[in-house]
Amino acid sequence: MTDNARNMPWQSRAWATVRSQWSAGRLPHALIITGERGVGKRAWAQAVAELLLCDAPTTGEAGEPGACGRCKQCELFAASTHPDLRAYAPEKSRMVKVDQVRALSSFAVASPQVAQRKVAIIDRADQLNINAANALLKTLEEPQPDVTLLLLQESGRPLLPTIRSRCQTVTIPTPDMEAANNWLVGEVQALDEAARPSAQVLAKALMLSGNAPRLALEYATGGFIGLRDKAFDQFKQFMKGRVPVAEAAKAFKALGLEDSLWLFEGWAADLARLSLGGSAIDTEAEEMLGFLARSNPTWRAHKLLDMVKEAREAGVYNANPELEASRLLIAWQKLMPVKRRAG
Repeated sequence: MTDNARNMPWQSRAWATVRSQWSAGRLPHALIITGERGVGKRAWAQAVAELLLCDAPTTGEAGEPGACGRCKQCELFAASTHPDLRAYAPEKSRMVKVDQVRALSSFAVASPQVAQRKVAIIDRADQLNINAANALLKTLEEPQPDVTLLLLQESGRPLLPTIRSRCQTVTIPTPDMEAANNWLVGEVQALDEAARPSAQVLAKALMLSGNAPRLALEYATGGFIGLRDKAFDQFKQFMKGRVPVAEAAKAFKALGLEDSLWLFEGWAADLARLSLGGSAIDTEAEEMLGFLARSNPTWRAHKLLDMVKEAREAGVYNANPELEASRLLIAWQKLMPVKRRAG
């Protein structure tokens, strides 16, 4: 197992399942690896690929196999130059294109170059365009015995039922707060002291990520938190009628479309939870969202989630982030009680 995947204990159950299948010769030809954004799906898929390509898997203390880390295959894997491992991900269009899947299909039917088998990873298989999805279906319908496909899917993002039915699904769970924090603290300890985020920043990053550790690390060491705070402040000011929609939308434009939609989606999901008596993941937004939850039926939160989905689909065709943010902001403001909106 790669070092990156070894210290993610929340992945242990999924890892044990696949190792057991592999040892028994029952590993499916295609796996869908699903989980929330930032739980380490890509690192887990890489660990599986490393095991499948290794020439001399070792047996650990629990009697479970793992990559040896020393053979030619492992050396090529570590150098990211293994010719029998391919990865495909969304390109500038934010979609996995049909040409990429055709390249995967050609790779699948060719003989392995140096290993006993081949592995192909599709990062964000939930972002296959329709032509690419149909092309992938043909490959799944005629599986090659020496090829394993690993399809990564974010929770809540749909895959064609015909693709799902031809794969086995493995879920990577989101860890609890303690496990997520332990991993995050361990990762930032490797940073230079000057670049090491404070405990307060780490706590906020975990809160905003919903305990998704790798996403929290990205938040804690990047510029997301500052941009998010500005967008949230503009959101509140707009909801109170203190700034125009065009001004508020600029703060979301600075975040970019995907992160803006991630925020709106999270707030809408929290609104739904609060309206049903639950708690918000974004505790800083809980007071405002709780006020809205008391004034609106739950279906309005789900309507907002549908609008986020529509905006995400429009983003594939290079939708204007500012216009999409404006459209969502206006929809949110309609949730305010009339007297409060007017004031």
